[in-house]
Amino acid sequence: MTARRTAVPERPLRAYVDTSVFGGIHDAEFRAGSERFFRAVSEGAFTIFSSEPLSLEIARAPKPVRDTFAEYERFAEPVARTDEADDLTEAYMLAKVLPAASRVDALHVALASVAHADVVVSWNFKHLVQLRRIRAFHAVNVLHGYPMIDIRSPLEVTDA
Repeated sequence: MTARRTAVPERPLRAYVDTSVFGGIHDAEFRAGSERFFRAVSEGAFTIFSSEPLSLEIARAPKPVRDTFAEYERFAEPVARTDEADDLTEAYMLAKVLPAASRVDALHVALASVAHADVVVSWNFKHLVQLRRIRAFHAVNVLHGYPMIDIRSPLEVTDA
């Protein structure tokens, strides 16, 4: 007798999306990947998060980026900024995972980690989507009792 396998329904991935992906819709280099990612969001493959730091960055962005954010905000769960996220941000900074000027990027990763997101989605290859930095975020998370967090570009989290 063979075991019967049943399909396990996939749950949407929980994705903290940074400003670069919303802006990527309006950049020739990143447009296709951002559009593909947001199409997957619309189809229910992802639950995305919004946060105060993300909203502040979006508020300073050009109008087309603000409009893109407004279009997809209905798919987003709010993530509150907490002392826990601020403490984790400080731990990243003390470990020199990012330079001081990139504190908001560390805060995005901390918010995602505290919210137990599956992935941070970003086009920021200088400070986030970079193996050395990802490993450093992992090390700090593990030391502070949080799971490792994937940090990927939209191309890495969507089907071709």
